[in-house]
Amino acid sequence: MWNPVLFLLTILTTVSFSNAYRILIVAPTNSKSHAILSEGLVKHLIEAGHEITYIPAIPPDKPLPRVTVIDVSDIVSPHPDEFLNVKDFMDRKFDLDVATGFIPYILAFSEQLLDHPNVQKFMADKSQQFDLVIVEFLFNTIHAGFSGLYNCPLIWFSPTHPNWMVFELIDEATNPAYSVGRLSSNVPPLNFKERVLELGNFIMEKLIQMVWISKSDKELYEKNFVPLIRERRTSVPSLETLAYNGSLVFSNYHQSLSVGVRAPPNHISIGGFHIDQNVKPLSQDLQELMDDATDGVIYISLGSNIKSKHFPSEVKRDILEMFGKLKQTVIWKFEEDLPNRPSNVHILKWAPQQSILSHKNCIIFITHGGLLSTTESIHFGVPVIGVPAFYDQFLNVERAVKMGYGRKVDLSYKIATGLDLAIQEVLDEPKYTAKVHELSEIYHDRPVPPGKDVVYWVEHVIKTRGAPHLRSPAFLTPWYQKLYLDFALVLLILVLVLKFAFRHKFKKNDLCNERNQK
Repeated sequence: MWNPVLFLLTILTTVSFSNAYRILIVAPTNSKSHAILSEGLVKHLIEAGHEITYIPAIPPDKPLPRVTVIDVSDIVSPHPDEFLNVKDFMDRKFDLDVATGFIPYILAFSEQLLDHPNVQKFMADKSQQFDLVIVEFLFNTIHAGFSGLYNCPLIWFSPTHPNWMVFELIDEATNPAYSVGRLSSNVPPLNFKERVLELGNFIMEKLIQMVWISKSDKELYEKNFVPLIRERRTSVPSLETLAYNGSLVFSNYHQSLSVGVRAPPNHISIGGFHIDQNVKPLSQDLQELMDDATDGVIYISLGSNIKSKHFPSEVKRDILEMFGKLKQTVIWKFEEDLPNRPSNVHILKWAPQQSILSHKNCIIFITHGGLLSTTESIHFGVPVIGVPAFYDQFLNVERAVKMGYGRKVDLSYKIATGLDLAIQEVLDEPKYTAKVHELSEIYHDRPVPPGKDVVYWVEHVIKTRGAPHLRSPAFLTPWYQKLYLDFALVLLILVLVLKFAFRHKFKKNDLCNERNQK
């Protein structure tokens, strides 16, 4: 028997799935915060009906619909869990900078990921086809090879604040006179000393990129991608061609989080896209705890990499003693039980951070200064006290201080004293809360939520076959033309020709005069 309702539902379902695209997402950074961001991309795209193949350094906690995960979780991290020990940072035993820490880590993990049997099997499967590849960019471009393998458009995803390496993918490196590197703690506008330091850092990082990172990337590309591309097509693009042919960059950034940046049209700001539009409710006991905190809640978390349990015992004692003198309720994300704590201090081994920050009684967020945490503080309108340890945390906290919604405390053995002073200032000075509320209004005043922006631009790139109309003319202009060296060469040739002509003319006149005199 013909059922019109069933027929209509069938047609609608068919139409819906006919617009679904196959998308490959590669997230090669072995860090929980980066996994949260890449999973945010996955979730927005599957909610839009697309089919995702996902290569994550850290796999999702539970299966996701229409997501095929290429599991590489058995790769041994170059940095074990205990590597980022808070006590080591306090003792200044090492400084995790670009050359000694992050670049070797990124390059080593990239090689292990591509060599993994599951990835090798996946890449060798000629039945795999994709409409788009999305790749996280941190320092290297090797995973742009996937767009060459599947002959499809590429979107870069940058998890950090905009910097010259990111802009170079789609435009040109920004001028260090008004922009800073990804690990710099300087905040534009820059004074003379800061401009000189940024120029020096830019030159150093550029040299590292040219002589180290690019060399490693090319070797991995020749080994892992070139043979497979040759099996599928006659011509093999260079890795440089693929890396700098990205349609656009998704940037984990928003103007309310920092100073403005000079950006081309295909630099798309999606800062805050990882935050749930509908925050999950708190557990009953935590809800009651925060509801009853009439003097407010101070929430402290040092993120997923740095663990509070590694604080020296005397530092834990000092912090607890300081917290015990406060009227406020303190919720501390702490990885183990903490005995002899004051009655106003509550321990959570795992904390639903967004749900806590969204509660009206949360008045201060003590954070390590990760970009996800500082973004969430503005999203929910909670002033911060930053205790940075490494990477971009210093920059994020410095920006919070300069923008007026945060204080900075050094990670040292006197951290309890620093926290005490910072907490009292934020409590006594309403300007911090007022400023973060102002920034939160700017943050939320968008045409659409950032998650919808992600879906729109992904579909736009696929529909327009790579969105070539968004390409910056600066990116398409050779460096020698930007410097007018071709024009200078023409002028030089013209001057030489005129000089030769005049010399020849004068020499000819001199000869004529000599003959006439004779």
